[in-house]
Amino acid sequence: MKGLINKGFGLLMALGLFLTSCQTIPLFEQTTIFPEHSWSAKQANAYQFNITDTNASYKVYFVIRHHNAYHYKNIWLKLSIQSPNDSAIIQNLNLNMADEGKGWLGTGMDDIFDQRIPLMTTPTHFKKGITTFTLEHTMREDPLQNILSTGIRVEKVKL
Repeated sequence: MKGLINKGFGLLMALGLFLTSCQTIPLFEQTTIFPEHSWSAKQANAYQFNITDTNASYKVYFVIRHHNAYHYKNIWLKLSIQSPNDSAIIQNLNLNMADEGKGWLGTGMDDIFDQRIPLMTTPTHFKKGITTFTLEHTMREDPLQNILSTGIRVEKVKL
């Protein structure tokens, strides 16, 4: 009986190890909360994280929490990435948040939706040191209504 319990425990541990070994490891996530549920175009939010493992690849996501009443299927962002000892790289991004068939692409409960939208098509490497991401919205509506929070998530890709 004791051997059967030990085998069961061993199988459970192996299964747990297998399931966790295939996932990415969260490295960093920081958000800005908008108490009035509106984001001014003049408000640039900066997020910093310290890279120590330069051999690793990282996935970068825009995180957003919004009401179902958000008026658009997308969001336009100005993203600035400042790596140590480099000039800032600035990109204008059009990120899809909904489609005709599925509706909102994130997960939701009642009228609140959370989304993690990839900012880069492939994992990338960063220099050692502090990297700063700065986000601004460039939508025509200002302030942008029905936005509860926005931010950046950086995940180390585990192979």
